[in-house]
Amino acid sequence: MALSLKGRRGYAAGALVLTAALALTACGSDTGSSSGTTAATAGAAGGVKLVQPGKLTVCTNIPYEPFQFKDGSGKIVGFDVDIVDLAAKKLGVTQNIVDIDFAVIKSGAAMAAGKCDVAAAGMTITDERKKNIDFSDPYFDATQALLAKKGTGATSLADVKAKNLKLGAQASTTGLDYVKQQGFNPTEYADSAKELLALQAGQADVIVQDLPVVLTWLKKPDIAAKFELIGSLDTGEQYGVGLKKGADPVLLKTINEEIAKAKQDGTYEKIYMKWFGKKPGELG
Repeated sequence: MALSLKGRRGYAAGALVLTAALALTACGSDTGSSSGTTAATAGAAGGVKLVQPGKLTVCTNIPYEPFQFKDGSGKIVGFDVDIVDLAAKKLGVTQNIVDIDFAVIKSGAAMAAGKCDVAAAGMTITDERKKNIDFSDPYFDATQALLAKKGTGATSLADVKAKNLKLGAQASTTGLDYVKQQGFNPTEYADSAKELLALQAGQADVIVQDLPVVLTWLKKPDIAAKFELIGSLDTGEQYGVGLKKGADPVLLKTINEEIAKAKQDGTYEKIYMKWFGKKPGELG
């Protein structure tokens, strides 16, 4: 999700857990078959202590298609889901996905409070985030994109400024941070769905969002008919699976090994092709 820590960082240990308890109560939505299990009653798999016995519990924030979203049957699917499944299968457990507010994920509060074992939410690895959570090795190279209503004549951020176009961005994202660093003060939207709705409603002329998300939106005829990709912003970002600070070394090792193995044996390319329709390195 390429989300940053601005405005939600620097928790002291006590405040972190308190914030987590409040936020988790308000925002959590467990999509698995069981919920409410704490770390105190956790089971173990392959030497890894898990929040819920027999399950690798994963915090995410949906919708964020194609990384994680609900399909027609209501099941949460996506690129991130398939990547984490590699580690779950290695551990001999099933993946249990919890849909929760992203601020609680990126702050590390969700994992510190025992809500989940890991977080997979299209989350960019940043130095700021490393203060609160640990990351796996990178599993996806990300970049930002500009989506605009057709006819603006803009092809860059410079054009957006010169034409005085209304710019929108998802709150707490690295895309937001990037355009702010370029001197913009965009309208912020709570999630990608609200950001897209704002563009469709004319509240914004241009929005900044992760390229794969924009490309997925443009596969839908009603969006492609009215909106267009006008530029990409190569911000050099990489996604990682988030873990509790001071992560279980066996769990972290398992995730890293499965990512590396998938890249070596062709599994990663198959997953990539499944969700993006292109091979790694060809996106955009």
